[in-house]
Amino acid sequence: MATAISVSSIFSTHSPKLSALPPLSLYIHIPWCVKKCPYCDFNSHEIGKKGSSLPEDEYVSALIRDLEMALPQIWGRPVTSVFLGGGTPSLLSAQAVDKLLTHVRMLLPLELSAEITLEANPGTFEAQKFADFHAAGIDRLSIGIQSFNPRHLQALGRIHDDKEAHHAIEIALKNFDNVNLDLMYALPDQTLEEASHDIALACASGVPHISAYHLTLEPNTLFYRFPPSVPDDDLAAEMQLMIEQTVSSWGYANYEISAFAKPNYQSRHNLNYWQFGDYLGIGAGAHSKISFQHKIIRQMRYKQPKQYLAKILTRDSALGDPVQSEHEIQAEDRVFEFMMNALRLTSGFQVDSLQARTGMPITTIQQQLEEAEQRNLISWDHHRIMPTLTGRRFLNDLLQIFLKCKE
Repeated sequence: MATAISVSSIFSTHSPKLSALPPLSLYIHIPWCVKKCPYCDFNSHEIGKKGSSLPEDEYVSALIRDLEMALPQIWGRPVTSVFLGGGTPSLLSAQAVDKLLTHVRMLLPLELSAEITLEANPGTFEAQKFADFHAAGIDRLSIGIQSFNPRHLQALGRIHDDKEAHHAIEIALKNFDNVNLDLMYALPDQTLEEASHDIALACASGVPHISAYHLTLEPNTLFYRFPPSVPDDDLAAEMQLMIEQTVSSWGYANYEISAFAKPNYQSRHNLNYWQFGDYLGIGAGAHSKISFQHKIIRQMRYKQPKQYLAKILTRDSALGDPVQSEHEIQAEDRVFEFMMNALRLTSGFQVDSLQARTGMPITTIQQQLEEAEQRNLISWDHHRIMPTLTGRRFLNDLLQIFLKCKE
């Protein structure tokens, strides 16, 4: 086997060069919601709270201007997927979505088969509106169900109940072939039986994609300041195992730690994230990762909607930049960031994709790969590196090994 070499020694001699640019996605952030959930740490703002409202026309104009200003960084690159996230993008009118997507198609070389996803809250569902979303070009819907249990929905601060959850799915499947349900488990005072009932209902609904996330108490959330009583680690692990077994019995493949899909229904947008692809993020607080031959940069737009709008719609060109921060991903960080994403995938990654996406040779992490293999956290051959079942169960321990790449 080749001798391991350090990232710092490579970086000190030259800036790693990418052999080809990765696929590019577009993320569009809609920062408003009806009500802020106590577990949510996303950049979302309640409509009507402290003077906040949804200035739809103004915001759509700002998004279009934002995209126009970003074009020089991605000029000519085909876009493989578009994702409208939030917040609650389904608060937008179908006319606003249509206008936005029309400009996206005018400004970008969108692939004919590009996946275009809209996140939706069950409390905002109207049959005609979602038919109009589909007519505007949305071809994938992601519904934030979280639970079918009225008690848990109330504890999570959701604006919908169980009847509205079922109704939303019914409307979605009438208009879209490609539908994802977001569920959460390890909820406050949730039992294994309750978690089992939730996932069984999701599978029985007939949607082709399910995402099941472990509830985490994130900083800067109400749940973090006032922690609810949640299942312990052992019970949460039982829930995870039960979910994996249930979805498998219904014909879903667990292709990423929290994602399950019927054949050919994997989320192409999210796969691009996990495979260390590029994405341009527009909108308040949106993040971007953009590669060039000799560098990879990350950007973040201004988070507060009013500040974002003021920046982007000003007539003073010197003040009109929506990008609040930008930095280059250094060589010593690229490998760890790649591994942090790629090892979430059940199928792992092809060996040569590490160098293709980061500019760093596989020999950079030879030592770490050998340690991970010895600890039965990965399986590794000349073509592919995959997390084992143990590696997926103890992903943090696996990633800790690759933190040494930065030392």
